[in-house]
Amino acid sequence: MKYNIFVGGIHIESSTFTPYRSGEKDFHITKNDELLKRYPWIDKYKDRINLIPIMHARALPGGIVKRSFYDKYLKDFIQQLDLALNQNKLDGFFLDIHGAMSIEGTLDAEGDFIRVLRDKIGFGVPICASMDLHGNISQTLFDLSTVLTCYRTAPHIDTAQTRERTLTNLLAVLDGRKRGKKITKAMVSIPILLPGEKTSTQVEPGKSLYAQIPRLLQKENILDTSIWMGFPWADQPHSRATVCVYGFNKDDTIACVKELADKFWDYKNDFSFVGPVASLKEGLQNALESKEKPYFLSDTDDNPGAGGDNDTVLVLREILNLGAEKLKKIALVSIKDEQTIKELKSKQIGDYVDVKLGGKINRALGGPVSATMQIINRYSDTIAGDILVLKKDKLSLVVTSNRYQFATEASFQNAGLGSYQDYDIIIVKMGYLEPDLSSAAKAWTMLLTPGSVNQDLKSLKFRNLARPLYPFDDDFTPCLDVYAREA
Repeated sequence: MKYNIFVGGIHIESSTFTPYRSGEKDFHITKNDELLKRYPWIDKYKDRINLIPIMHARALPGGIVKRSFYDKYLKDFIQQLDLALNQNKLDGFFLDIHGAMSIEGTLDAEGDFIRVLRDKIGFGVPICASMDLHGNISQTLFDLSTVLTCYRTAPHIDTAQTRERTLTNLLAVLDGRKRGKKITKAMVSIPILLPGEKTSTQVEPGKSLYAQIPRLLQKENILDTSIWMGFPWADQPHSRATVCVYGFNKDDTIACVKELADKFWDYKNDFSFVGPVASLKEGLQNALESKEKPYFLSDTDDNPGAGGDNDTVLVLREILNLGAEKLKKIALVSIKDEQTIKELKSKQIGDYVDVKLGGKINRALGGPVSATMQIINRYSDTIAGDILVLKKDKLSLVVTSNRYQFATEASFQNAGLGSYQDYDIIIVKMGYLEPDLSSAAKAWTMLLTPGSVNQDLKSLKFRNLARPLYPFDDDFTPCLDVYAREA
């Protein structure tokens, strides 16, 4: 007999410190066969399940989600769910989420979503969720789900494997129930909140911490073990690290989660930035003086991959102030500025134009930068929207109408910029370098710029965090109590 598994959800990482609000134009909504393309491994399980798509919304990390969009999406989601329930018996639900969403008017977005889902499908149907390790686990999300699992790598190179593991977890739960085996789920909230640039799994101590997972999974009766580093730019009570263990034996499950939580806390003072860091002035000067090329600079504050504004111009202003565009070949990717793109719509490639770039979302970080530049390319992208490539002396600058992260060399080449190797300095809007960039970089510095995804968490105005919490507080005895229950 095949199981009928429904799949759907909503996936975004939201910074609560940017004025930007994520809405309909930011989300890509899929259903039917288009949604099933998100799970390319599904044919491996065709003899065991019918995967029935409901609806899924995904957006680049951004700001708080507009209530008007969320309410409409949730209404449409429930309508699609009702249609599926009228046509199929539901055996299990595959919930595909990120885990760091914020919505206008609520402090627990994923908790709100799963509560509505439970009200519709009842409490007897297992719900297994796939998440990003930079998600936050609320009590509601933990209580109303059956099994939560998340990525085990940062940078994230195991997204497809994590979604597949979510399905296999769901199958294990369903098969176990047939044999009378119940799941115990155990959670410990760790009072630690760190920026992602300090928690890469490629370096210590993240590397050793995540290495505990395969070891624990070898223990009998343990189904899944996951570690959430948490999302630090969401001002919510449950923003913090979490460990969860799921198993078919209560004592073994609790022992594993307690061991993992203790290990995490023991490492708290060992987390540091995954690469060299510097102030804007120092970092840019180092790059200008370096003989290594390409030299990558990460504008960490303006990282759209973490919910940053993507239109701050602190780095651009400093380049022009120093006259760096005359000294070395530089690429800056990218600045969101829909207004400028619209204003230059009638201009041709080769035209010189006066522009006022960026600085329109978060005025607190300084307004637009004025410059005269030449248009050298114009094209469109399904995600980035309309795009202009501008040039001033040796500086090439990409301007996008939508927030976008140039995380691969393919996107760089699509802009007509050629190869990374053609440039002395490449400035990207991200924190740690994504794999494509990291492999190309001969040198690299993360610029500790101020703003909505500031690496200095203590400089941000949090109001809702549950305290005490490291590193905001130190020299306290943590509460590492295990919360466990049957699923």
